[in-house]
Amino acid sequence: MRILIVEDEVTSREILKEFLSPYGECDLVTDGDEAIELCERAYASNCRYDLIMMDIMMPRVSGHEATRKIREIEKRYGVARHDQVIIIMTTALGDQKNIVEAFFQGGAASYIVKPVEKETLYEELRKLGLIH
Repeated sequence: MRILIVEDEVTSREILKEFLSPYGECDLVTDGDEAIELCERAYASNCRYDLIMMDIMMPRVSGHEATRKIREIEKRYGVARHDQVIIIMTTALGDQKNIVEAFFQGGAASYIVKPVEKETLYEELRKLGLIH
């Protein structure tokens, strides 16, 4: 599995890498701009990501905006909805507005409130069919 971790906070980024590295290759970036750039390159080289862990609150470009841009990239490359990269949003915010924006406007598959706990993450990955 090819995984992109988008997280501006060092400790959270390293924890996610530790949890996810047994399941695949992890690329790490610190903001939405970098995520958009890597996704563009991944689709251009036909080596797409299977999972993106996307923090919502980041400098420069938010996780919501980055997710929308990634969905636009997928449309340009003709990716069918059922073949889109699975995006799990992570945030310290558990409010309804962010949940609605993540799912309905951004096309996220799941939403996890920080701090991300290992078993919570693994349960979501199982629900999404990424691990067994």
